[in-house]
Amino acid sequence: MSEKVDFKKTLDGYQAARGLFRVLQLPEMRYLMIDGHGDPNTSPAYTQALQALYPIAYTLKFASRRQLGRDYVVPPLEGLWWADDMEAFTALRDKSLWDWTMMLMVPEWIDETMCRSAVDVVRAKGSTERLDEVRIGVLAEGLCVQTLHVGSYDDEAGVLDEMHRGFVPDRGLSLSGKHHEIYLSDPRRVAPDKLRTILRQPVMRTSPA
Repeated sequence: MSEKVDFKKTLDGYQAARGLFRVLQLPEMRYLMIDGHGDPNTSPAYTQALQALYPIAYTLKFASRRQLGRDYVVPPLEGLWWADDMEAFTALRDKSLWDWTMMLMVPEWIDETMCRSAVDVVRAKGSTERLDEVRIGVLAEGLCVQTLHVGSYDDEAGVLDEMHRGFVPDRGLSLSGKHHEIYLSDPRRVAPDKLRTILRQPVMRTSPA
């Protein structure tokens, strides 16, 4: 059995510091993904999405340890967020207008067959709403800017404004993709003012910095 891998410590995409915007180039990553719409605090679809994602992720972890001798910590929950008018996300914070894709990263050594088997195992244990909506998808974000936000999710707007209207254009970049959040804290166990969330924005280079 190899040493348990914690991707939060080994992958550059999970590294961020509060108050520091960082430009980084990210490789393609595979995820368990499920889509939805609406306020994550009140939408049943959001709760059902997580109830579908996590059993598959943990089934894959245990299968990897048992079949391949490779154990790992299930990666943190991630989300892509957008709206027809992005002001609904960055300024107005009207969560009822948000679209989202919730995701859990899949290690590169786990193949499609193992993923399909994990879904079958979860299905055999009983009805899990939205299970059939979970897919394996590849995310190719490439050039990104990210930082660490510490505090309530509702207090992100100021950091995002500084990123979008300050750091990004000042570096000769422009926004090019969906807002990405990585949840390093469990909101069930951590006070809102201590939540740690990586805020990531894909960008493209438009002019010399």
